[in-house]
Amino acid sequence: MKIERLSQDKIRIFLTFDDLLERGIQKDDMWREPPKLHELFLEMMEQAYTELGFDADGPLAVEVLAMPAQGMVIIVTRGKSNSAADGATEEDDLEDDIYDMEVTMEQTDIVMYAFRDFEDVISVCRQLMASSFTEDGRLYTYNGKYILALEPALIDSSRHNAVIAVLAEYGDATSVTSAMLEEYGKIIMPEHAVREICSHFQF
Repeated sequence: MKIERLSQDKIRIFLTFDDLLERGIQKDDMWREPPKLHELFLEMMEQAYTELGFDADGPLAVEVLAMPAQGMVIIVTRGKSNSAADGATEEDDLEDDIYDMEVTMEQTDIVMYAFRDFEDVISVCRQLMASSFTEDGRLYTYNGKYILALEPALIDSSRHNAVIAVLAEYGDATSVTSAMLEEYGKIIMPEHAVREICSHFQF
């Protein structure tokens, strides 16, 4: 589990599917097992407080984005609490407000992996082309890394796991969302990135 602060009242949590399995949560449980997710959320808030000093002491807006190859990205935004004005104690506030959540859940099929070096991008693209997995993809730079985004609809479903295995050999699953890339990243190749890289960087 990786937690980072985005602002004073906002944090981002990245959970891989291995993180979920360690806690007894299957991929599909994200959508149908509220008690398990509630326990997981309490654990995340404890870790956020320990690592970042982030207090879940008010109403919370929770955005959950499930990604097929990476896991879950959870954005928690703390709102302002008015309960203290009603004469409640601080302890009561914490107990009540941590359950005062507005949860938004989304799912995206886009597969995204991050690579530290451009050489790794070239290697993964050559492997994807050589195995006839895909010629597609968009390539971005973001936070000093290269990010390759692939649309599963353009990949044969029977080869999906093999594609993930190739990507994981050279890069790392990333918690960056498409929206963040569009807003803060820089696009290098908007389409057919795998084919373009292989045609420009041959052996």
